[in-house]
Amino acid sequence: MSSPPGDVTRLLLAWSDGDRVAREALIPVVYAELRRMAARSFRHERPGHTLQPTVLVHEAYLKLVDQRHARWQNRAQFFGVAAQLMRRILVDHARTRGAAKRGGGLPPVTLVDVADPSPPRGIDVIALDETLTRLTSLYPEQGRLVELRYFGGLTIEETAEAMGVSPATVKRQWMVARAWLLRDLKGEAAL
Repeated sequence: MSSPPGDVTRLLLAWSDGDRVAREALIPVVYAELRRMAARSFRHERPGHTLQPTVLVHEAYLKLVDQRHARWQNRAQFFGVAAQLMRRILVDHARTRGAAKRGGGLPPVTLVDVADPSPPRGIDVIALDETLTRLTSLYPEQGRLVELRYFGGLTIEETAEAMGVSPATVKRQWMVARAWLLRDLKGEAAL
């Protein structure tokens, strides 16, 4: 995350207390961060996706600033909520596009080897959302980790900050979560 965490957290707290000046100061920081998150998220999407990253950023931004009664605790919490919103927007868009059949005629894809940081393009967002929902119901922290990494585009370090754990823990849990998702997406019994 590009801006110093303390500055963003201070502005978020002030905004939560009704400070309009803090809200105005946050706009460029939040917008830039959302653009970065969207760019990372769209690396996972199929070529020719009908939802543009800028539209994703605008929708997420509007939903974030509409959180009138939110009590923001820190930057990590704020961008964690942003990752959740991006997930919902992408899933809603996929459903709206009429993806009645998984893959919409695309060949099935799998998650890449755990060591490869760039997942394949063209993953069925609806199938991933359903699988992630199952993972989250069993292992909430791993579900949150996948949401932050995949939909939020956060790095290992940013995810560790958002979850309040070490980067080593995130790496271990990321490997386990990806293996679980792979098995579930293939229709095999979960670990």
